[in-house]
Amino acid sequence: MVAGLLVESPAGEGVARPRSAAAVPPARAVWWRRALRAAPPYLYLTPAVILLVVWTYRPLAQTVQLSFHSWNLLPTSPIREVGFANYERLLDAPDLGASLWQTLVVILGMLPFTLVIPVLVGLLSRRVRGRAGAVYRALVFAPMLVAPVAGAAVWQWLLDPSAGIVDKVIGSPVNWLHEAGTAQIAIIVITGWHIVGFAVLVVSAGLTGINPDYVAAAGVDGASRAQATRWITLPLLSPTMAFLVLMTVLLSAQWTFPLIDTLTQGGPAGATTNIYYLLWDYGFHSYDAGLGAAAGVLFFVGFVVLASGLVLLSDRLSHHDD
Repeated sequence: MVAGLLVESPAGEGVARPRSAAAVPPARAVWWRRALRAAPPYLYLTPAVILLVVWTYRPLAQTVQLSFHSWNLLPTSPIREVGFANYERLLDAPDLGASLWQTLVVILGMLPFTLVIPVLVGLLSRRVRGRAGAVYRALVFAPMLVAPVAGAAVWQWLLDPSAGIVDKVIGSPVNWLHEAGTAQIAIIVITGWHIVGFAVLVVSAGLTGINPDYVAAAGVDGASRAQATRWITLPLLSPTMAFLVLMTVLLSAQWTFPLIDTLTQGGPAGATTNIYYLLWDYGFHSYDAGLGAAAGVLFFVGFVVLASGLVLLSDRLSHHDD
């Protein structure tokens, strides 16, 4: 039976009239219309993807390429291909293991400032209502607005062993920035003071997303405030805490870089040289671009593995809460 339009003849009988070929859109036109309907989201993402490729993936590819060459950063100096020699030198270097240990110390030292203190402050600040709460959160966030180099200059004066306020308060002269036992502590505390406000805002946002009816229902059932916090609020806040742990692991070494470069330059005796500062030192102090690039590649691969594990953990916590 031929498809067509059914019309009535003058005698009242139905007659099938063939459908015009122009009424059926060709396959190319149908595909084009579907492409136009699906295009807007990709058009919005295109500028971001272009910037991501230009400023992230392209330099990353160039870093991997440079890690197999030897170059001293001079434009007149030739770039020589050396294969895996840079990686062999890097793995045999004694300062790599020391910098990895210092990086671990920084991460562990930053966790109280990015996780423990923000959670406590976030829980306590929920009791502050109205404008006082907004002022309180603004004061906590204020150190984040201070430029790291400017903050480092102020802290250098505060920690000065001869005229610093810190030594006068504790009543004992300590050369905080020039002793191996205290330099790393000073860097961690200053960085934590700078970052804690941001972490508090993240925790506050996570607490805002928790339905207060859960705690109210627990109170009706006889649970105390501490019990509701322990068994309801903290488990529901676990995705936010996992995010803060992920940020601490990935960014602690980067956060400390401007303070280390301003206050200690990796010293004394390498006590504050973490992996992030080490790869910068290879590239811009030793003028060994290939070795610095190799350190950057290993740094990138290692932290990708750690980030993947933490992301999987965060996903499991999110699904568990749902």
